[in-house]
Amino acid sequence: MKSGFVNIFGRPNAGKSTLLNALIGEKMAIVSHKVQTTRHRIKAFLNKPGEYQIIFSDTPGIIDPRYKLHQRMMDTVKGALEDADLALLMVDANESFEEVDAIFSSLKLKVPALVLLNKIDIAGNGRIALAESFFADKPYCKKLIKIGALEKLHLNKLLAAIIEMLPEGVPFYNEDDLSDLPTKFFVAEMIREKIYELFADEIPYHTAVLVNEFKEKEKLVKIQADIIVHRETQKAIIIGDKGKMIRQIGMDSRRDIEEFLQQKVFLELFVKVRPKWRDNDLQLKEYGYQ
Repeated sequence: MKSGFVNIFGRPNAGKSTLLNALIGEKMAIVSHKVQTTRHRIKAFLNKPGEYQIIFSDTPGIIDPRYKLHQRMMDTVKGALEDADLALLMVDANESFEEVDAIFSSLKLKVPALVLLNKIDIAGNGRIALAESFFADKPYCKKLIKIGALEKLHLNKLLAAIIEMLPEGVPFYNEDDLSDLPTKFFVAEMIREKIYELFADEIPYHTAVLVNEFKEKEKLVKIQADIIVHRETQKAIIIGDKGKMIRQIGMDSRRDIEEFLQQKVFLELFVKVRPKWRDNDLQLKEYGYQ
């Protein structure tokens, strides 16, 4: 029996969340083309009873912190470094390998690592060969594996390599569970994902979602959540003309939440203004950024 923590690291938009979802076969992490979509460490379990339990962790993209929120995100990355049995270092095949190398070297890994060259299906000419040559002698790279997370290319090869490098041990979690995170967390993330999809520029980055009520009734689940923004002008944008945008967020979110819960959902959303919440310790804690 193999069992261990396999934690995914990389720059924003390297494809970490897409990979997690593809490996688990369920949508565990929200995905957006915008950077800094992932703010939390998201654990998801891949179980094959009697053979392995892999505890995957998707982590925020590695950035230079500008706010306390960013610092909390980077603290999450640090925590994931400390309990990893195996690190997956994701690289977009079209990004600067020198810049990525500087980040990976700064992690000072104490565990084996696989470098995952992602997006090989859209890699520029010569980029794959260049990556193989560039990462071959890096001390953190035990092996380079070429994948396409979105198209699920070579994931069986990746999984085999992971299992081979995992330590022997008993399962850490119930083998029927998919995650150790509460359902409310995933509900809040689905709402936040719709904000990333529907709004451009600064709005998604100034927004948090807080689920205040989650009640399972006989025929449906009643959910009430607050969308937190910085300024009154942002509140007006989120609500939209005659409530058009807040209704759209609600409809799109409810569809995904119902699919996730396999139950009918009544979803009620409010927008609240909390100036500078990204730099407020108490509010960050309240919104789940420990």
